[in-house]
Amino acid sequence: MSAAQETFDEGISRWLAGRSFEDWRAQFDRDGYLIFENVLTDAQLNEIKIALAPWLGQNIKGRNEFEGRESNRIYAMLGKSPVFADLVTHSLALAFVEADLGRECLLSACLAINLHPGETAQPWHFDDSHYQWPRPRPSLGVSTFWAVTETTETNGATEILPGSHLWPEDHIPGAIGEEDFSKTGKRDGDPGARPDAVKAVMPAGSLMIAKGTLWHRGGANTSDADRLLITPQYCPGWTRTLENMALAVPPPVARTLPPRAQELLGYSIYPPFMGYVDGRHPRRLFEDD
Repeated sequence: MSAAQETFDEGISRWLAGRSFEDWRAQFDRDGYLIFENVLTDAQLNEIKIALAPWLGQNIKGRNEFEGRESNRIYAMLGKSPVFADLVTHSLALAFVEADLGRECLLSACLAINLHPGETAQPWHFDDSHYQWPRPRPSLGVSTFWAVTETTETNGATEILPGSHLWPEDHIPGAIGEEDFSKTGKRDGDPGARPDAVKAVMPAGSLMIAKGTLWHRGGANTSDADRLLITPQYCPGWTRTLENMALAVPPPVARTLPPRAQELLGYSIYPPFMGYVDGRHPRRLFEDD
């Protein structure tokens, strides 16, 4: 192992449980997802909850079956509080994101999802489907899921189909369709129920990392408590992001964020020069003010 690799492993070793990063990555390539428990401290979780409180307090519900009619979705997180930059740039998450997508990757979306009691199961989907490239193929994204509250068997823990990132299917029973974006349409029962689904049960403060081609869905919340997570999602630097970060996080706000967060928002260059502004590196916009 090189000195650089040793330094890299030491930086995230507290979460690797004595295994090498390459061993974890082999598991990621095989299963399509990883779970690391208790990554965030109670103090960090409390800080996140305080920052989220004003937005969750508005209790704006989802508009359709995909968003969840009994769920709150808070978008453009880095435009709302710098606290969330710590999740977006977390060393453990970025280690796997950058290994799959390259150092020049971008933040494609960043949102909080709060499932209220009574929420139904989401349709099956995979997060990089908007690229519309035939499967099977390498993932064009990595999604991370930070459990702000405990996720359980009954409160809507994300359901995953292990190994499905390698499947050739572009559609499975219960998969998302146009009707799931209708403001009035509603599914009857649970057409996507499957015996091979695994629920990502996690203590608060845990992290799940998933390939962009992994089939998954939000579970039904049959408990009497909310289930809250934050999901930063990443894409290669040469693709278009899901959220328009230039508008979601305006330059005056982006200027206050850590340099790595700025890079992930697009204040960076994909070699040799993709992303320039008026022929110059976009970060020069901050230096000129």
